[in-house]
Amino acid sequence: MAEADGKSSELNGGSEEPDPGEDQRGEGDASTATEEQSDSQAAPKKAEDRAKDKPMPDAEGERVPGEGEEEEDTDSVDGSGLYSLNEEGERDGEGGRRELVKERDAGKRAARKRNRPSGGTAHHSSSSEVEDDEEEEEQEEEDEQAMDVWLGAELRDLGKPSWRAVPSLRLREIGRGSHQFVRRVCGARGLVQRLELQGRLERHTGCVNTLHFNPSGTRLASGSDDLRVVVWDWARRRAELEFDSGHKSNVFQAKFLPHSGDSTLAMCARDGQIRVAELSAMQRCKNTKRVAQHKGAAHKLALEPDSPCCFLSAGEDAVVFGIDLRLDRPANKLVVVKEGDKKVGLYTIFVNPVNTHHFAVGGRDQYVRIYDQRKINENVNNGVLKKFCPSHLVSSESKTNITCLLYSHDGTELLTSYNDEDIYLFDSSYSDGADYCRRYKGHRNNATVKGVNFYGPSSEFVISGSDCGHIYLWDKVSARIVQFMEGDRGGVVNCLEPHPHLPGLATSGLDHDVKLWAPTAENPTGLKGLKDVMKKNKRERDEDTVRHGDQYDTQLLWFLMRHMRNRRSQRTRREGAEGDTDESWSSPDSSDEEDGGPDHVQCMSS
Repeated sequence: MAEADGKSSELNGGSEEPDPGEDQRGEGDASTATEEQSDSQAAPKKAEDRAKDKPMPDAEGERVPGEGEEEEDTDSVDGSGLYSLNEEGERDGEGGRRELVKERDAGKRAARKRNRPSGGTAHHSSSSEVEDDEEEEEQEEEDEQAMDVWLGAELRDLGKPSWRAVPSLRLREIGRGSHQFVRRVCGARGLVQRLELQGRLERHTGCVNTLHFNPSGTRLASGSDDLRVVVWDWARRRAELEFDSGHKSNVFQAKFLPHSGDSTLAMCARDGQIRVAELSAMQRCKNTKRVAQHKGAAHKLALEPDSPCCFLSAGEDAVVFGIDLRLDRPANKLVVVKEGDKKVGLYTIFVNPVNTHHFAVGGRDQYVRIYDQRKINENVNNGVLKKFCPSHLVSSESKTNITCLLYSHDGTELLTSYNDEDIYLFDSSYSDGADYCRRYKGHRNNATVKGVNFYGPSSEFVISGSDCGHIYLWDKVSARIVQFMEGDRGGVVNCLEPHPHLPGLATSGLDHDVKLWAPTAENPTGLKGLKDVMKKNKRERDEDTVRHGDQYDTQLLWFLMRHMRNRRSQRTRREGAEGDTDESWSSPDSSDEEDGGPDHVQCMSS
């Protein structure tokens, strides 16, 4: 993915744990006796794990009936909330899995002892070696306990399911609550837990860096390292329109402008250009025009929800442009983002959907900055209205960057993803300097400039890709993982675009295709292997933080990408791009210069 390359250097962590339940059905079938047996072998449970000792709810969110109770007739497809990070006791009855894991770990330690060189004989270890082994075992146990504490920290209990299938369908049949039916379906946890791969859209020849549904949800635009933009009829799995973007390097975003009849696409790319494509109803691109130019890569555009002609752009040159297509000179420099006297290169920007005068930016430091377009005075606090940052990162010496941020559906919350750190939720109404409200962890955000998104019409869930190739969905309130899916074969998932009106989404990453997901699985997820993957991600992150060995790799990547771009620039434009033009609207703040250097590499070679 284009955004996969260059942040590998800047974007700076598994023990063997039993897999979570392999065949969870949401029926509450784990017995109390099994849990007691497991508890006798395991360390004391944390507070959040004790919740599992209670009778489990069924798919309707009610208690499972015991002996003498009548079982309720329920056809709800909502997951009961059992599918969270706390996997202890979920299926421990399967042959005493914990005991097997302990025996396996003991066998590994015994093997290490046998492989140690002995001091005198082949059959006896010296007392010092025995002491070393004991210390190593103690350290492993301490590390494992610390990892479990980290995984379980800052989690809350999952609430009861808010939607039940059969009662909702019956009410809709008699005309009650029909106007809210779709919203409730799209935000149902039971359907999120049944998401599965439906198909792939294949047309690009490079990493797919951007996905965007039109407002009605009938079309999907994708952009790629191959410099092409494709408009899909995703329901029929076919490309309706494909055209040359006019960009000279990796396309990072392509978005339909609202209320434009799907006739205008705004685009940005690594070459720093902001371009607009005019589409015709005859499935062709009439032309593309450059409307602004950053002096560095331009990663993100921010649309104003009700405007067909105004949007914002942010670049690694620290500049935010306000672009109005009605003007002769569309680009207007709104602000140069600074921390003190130092410019802060930007990776992401988003407009508050409720108060469109406010926008938030993030980039090459740890601060979320909010500006008000009506009163930006760079002589007062560099024009910043307020800043947010997790308190433990304020004085952090690590090179922590923000790779993506966005507002919730009602503008009250800000979701922020940090490189090789976690995802944080802020209350946008809080005062300057406020700490985060929620923390979402388990994924890894290092190899790419990774996206993050809300899922659900009321922002009920948080969704992100990961370097491990998986897609994670957290319940927003409890911060527990409720869905865990294998994404790209290439190993990294970057883009996650929920459908605006249906319970589904599209994703892309280092693979050259677009993947479509829908809640059609017969049973809810079992989160198989989740805990092991989370621990592996955490350990790798910790190891990389200690190593600090990224500079050479980044330089090498930059030279490779420069060589590839030079070769690609010699390639003639494809047929069918005759309508494209390099005509541009000039701006006094625009520049054709492009910063070079390792910080601008975006993607592993495709």
